[in-house]
Amino acid sequence: MLTIIGCGNLNRSDDAVGVIIAQRLQQYLIKNPHPHVQIYDCGTGGMEVMFKARGSKQLIIIDASSTNSEPGAVFKVPGKELETLPEPSYNLHDFRWDNALAAGRKIFKDDFPLDVTVYLIEAENLGFGLELSPAVKHSADVVFEEITAIIRQKVELF
Repeated sequence: MLTIIGCGNLNRSDDAVGVIIAQRLQQYLIKNPHPHVQIYDCGTGGMEVMFKARGSKQLIIIDASSTNSEPGAVFKVPGKELETLPEPSYNLHDFRWDNALAAGRKIFKDDFPLDVTVYLIEAENLGFGLELSPAVKHSADVVFEEITAIIRQKVELF
């Protein structure tokens, strides 16, 4: 099973990029069904990421980043490099997808994907808004195409 998860906040301009790509991929999957691919919009819920990833062999996470890089820059990073155990907290909002990777591996062991890739798209605007900036929109199209190619490749394997 390949699980693809988009993360972000639809009300924060470029922070929505992961969710928007996931929603586009869901529409793609409706037109091009594959029983071994599942796609989720997990918004900002790290716990949801952890539970949706469980049982998959391969996981792709898509989110915005804010690293002072060029807006629209795409970083494709192995999940192992980004996973971090969560700090003790009483607030689930503090439990992010990077925490979900570490906690999921620790809790679910062999039932959690080892093959994890994270696509991060550098944001230009994280303020309130409903539109992606042009650079991020272009990068979203590029990442969408790359992931649909991965899905098509998976179809050829079965």
